[in-house]
Amino acid sequence: MARLDGKVALITGAASGMGKVAAELFAREGARVLLADVTDEAGRAAADEISSAGGHAAFVHTDVSKPEELQAAVRSTVARFGALNVLYNNAGIFPADDGSVTETSERTWDRVMDINLKGVFLGCKYAIPAMIESGGGSIINVASFVALVGAATAQIAYTASKGGVLSMTREIAVEFARKGIRANALCPGPIETPLLAELLADPVRRERRLVHIPVGRFGQAEEIARAALFLASDESSFVTGATFVVDGGITAAYVTPE
Repeated sequence: MARLDGKVALITGAASGMGKVAAELFAREGARVLLADVTDEAGRAAADEISSAGGHAAFVHTDVSKPEELQAAVRSTVARFGALNVLYNNAGIFPADDGSVTETSERTWDRVMDINLKGVFLGCKYAIPAMIESGGGSIINVASFVALVGAATAQIAYTASKGGVLSMTREIAVEFARKGIRANALCPGPIETPLLAELLADPVRRERRLVHIPVGRFGQAEEIARAALFLASDESSFVTGATFVVDGGITAAYVTPE
C-alpha cells in the first residue's frame, strides 16, 4: 500500500525546487495534492505533470504572505479533494541582499519575514481548523539548519525567520496534540536547487559553503522530500514537536569558519 493512500496534502512553494519534488513524491505515494505557489505557469505545469503520470493534483495561485490567498488555498483543497490531512509549509525566500545585521535593509527584513515566517503562521492558522474537521493530520514546517547554528555567511533575516519557524512549530505541536494534529520542523542543510545555484554561482562562495558539510556535498531535493514523506505519513504517528534535521552532518560538526 502507498504510504499516503487516502490523504490530501497542501504544499506551498510547490512550483519548483523542493516543493515540486515533494508534490511529485506525495502523489506517487497516493496523496491528492494541491500545489500552491505564486508562479502560475510553472505551478500549473507541475500539477499537469503529476496528473499525466496518474496522480491527482491541482494548482492554485497563492502568495503565502497574504492571508486571503492562503485561506483560499485551504478552501480550494477541501472543495476539490474533500479533506486536508497534510500541510507542508515549504515556501520561502533567501534574497541576495540579506546579509549582516548592520547592512540588511528593513525592506529586505520585512519581505523575508512576511514569506518565511508569517507565511507559515498563516498556513497553520487556516489549515488547522480544516485538518481537525478532517480527523487530524500532519504539519511540516520548513525551517533550516541555520535555526540551530549560526550561519557561516551572514544572512540575518533568513536565519531569524527560520528560528521563528522552529519555535512556532513546537508551540503548535503542544497546543494541538490532543486534537490529532502533529507539527514538526524540517531543517534542511544546503540543497541543490535553482535558488542555491543562483546564490552560489561564484565558485569561491560555493566552496566556502561546501567546506562546512561533513559528507562533502550539497543535499538533493529528493532527500528532503523523503524526510517530509516520513513526517507526512502515519509512520511518524508518535513524532510531534520535533526538529527533524537533514543537513549532511553540519550541525553535528565543529568547524572553524574561514
